[in-house]
Amino acid sequence: MDWDEYAHWGKKIADWSADYHKGLRDRPVRAQTAYGEIAAQLPKSPPEGSDMMENIMADFENIVMPGITHWQHPRFFAYFNSNAAAPSMLAELLVTTIAAQCMLWQTSPAATEVEGVMIDWLRQAMGLNEGYTGVIQDSASSATLSAVLTMRERALGYTGNQDGLNGKGNLRIYCSEQVHSSIDRACWVAGIGQANLVKIAGTGERFSMDAGALQVAINADRAAGHTPAGIIAITGGTGIGACDDLGAVLKVAQSEDLYTHLDAAWAGAAMIVPEFQRDFWAEVNGFDSIVFNPHKWLGANFDCSVQFLRDAQPQLNTLKIEPEYLKTTGESVVNYSEWTIPLGRRFRALKLWFLIRSYGLEGLRMRIRNHVLWAGEVCEEIRKLDGFEIVTEPILSLFSFRCPGDDEMQQRFVDALNDDGRIYITQGMFEDRRMIRFQVGQFDTTREDVMMAHSVIKEVWESMS
Repeated sequence: MDWDEYAHWGKKIADWSADYHKGLRDRPVRAQTAYGEIAAQLPKSPPEGSDMMENIMADFENIVMPGITHWQHPRFFAYFNSNAAAPSMLAELLVTTIAAQCMLWQTSPAATEVEGVMIDWLRQAMGLNEGYTGVIQDSASSATLSAVLTMRERALGYTGNQDGLNGKGNLRIYCSEQVHSSIDRACWVAGIGQANLVKIAGTGERFSMDAGALQVAINADRAAGHTPAGIIAITGGTGIGACDDLGAVLKVAQSEDLYTHLDAAWAGAAMIVPEFQRDFWAEVNGFDSIVFNPHKWLGANFDCSVQFLRDAQPQLNTLKIEPEYLKTTGESVVNYSEWTIPLGRRFRALKLWFLIRSYGLEGLRMRIRNHVLWAGEVCEEIRKLDGFEIVTEPILSLFSFRCPGDDEMQQRFVDALNDDGRIYITQGMFEDRRMIRFQVGQFDTTREDVMMAHSVIKEVWESMS
């Protein structure tokens, strides 16, 4: 392909992209294909010769697209949306075109410096104190693993990387029982182990980690000869939106000299809204590490996860490795590859710059406020359905409910709704009961889209009864 042909197809694909987004409401949200159906249509061996783009695009339409679940669909109410606002997509096209590897300042000075400024723009928008810096990670899982590794190294006097963990005793990490599974996995990968991840029960209307029980667990571990290493709190847990009392967690952590990480992967975006900021994390300042995903609720396309650091040095002490070929001569600069596990880095900051400039903070706040409002409205309509139960009340734009019947019926109903195609939702578990999880967060959804979910739920249930 020469560059003239690239330009021709670039225009055609840009037009296809716009048509795709404009026509999403006419597509079923979840892919309706059976397992293996897509792979069966692909050749068993790679081609020896070249093919025309016309043929490749035709196969894309006919083979690939039927097997796509449409995360940008306005009636995608499952998981947390992985959004892709138009300005962010355009920025990604430029990033792909430049194709820079942004591991060091000198390999892409603009990428490093724009990243630093975008981190600070978001710091200001989210009410974090001056002095917080940070880095853009690929996902919250990587940020959490970075924080857990830092907890480990700090607790071991930064000897674990050098000496290994043999003979170091049991390091203990504490968290809410409502944390995402990425916290468990981080403890696996860091060598701490599942048995040393201590999960504390939640209490109250937001299912906050019980600070008293947290202190008791730490005391018991110290008495048993274990080494407490850190605490992981949540704002907006994935299952039901659980939110910890941040001030209470920090009080325990500071009294015990423990490193803290706050997982706000989904709900952190809502903290650009002043009233949510005051309500959910007025006491956030003091956490050593905080992560949120602009690629969820804020509209940046995947992948883009921001990790704020109150003091970057502990993480640098944990992750920085500087062979001769990566050294930067001259004045001191920031090399973000020293802040993260991967060496290679994409220019993720550009989409944040395009996104924030295109909508402004107030434009982004308006969307989040609407989603929270509409989630509350559709929750009330579902509550009115005969025999339906709201299991967990809305926390921001997430709530859960049950239809009449046992756990098996909950799954049958979820499957029937998703097979219907007009909306997409997921199941979950809470207090040993299966429930149906519903969240509003697609960037371009409307009130009509959200309220349609009530009509679909009612109609599908009546067809099953």
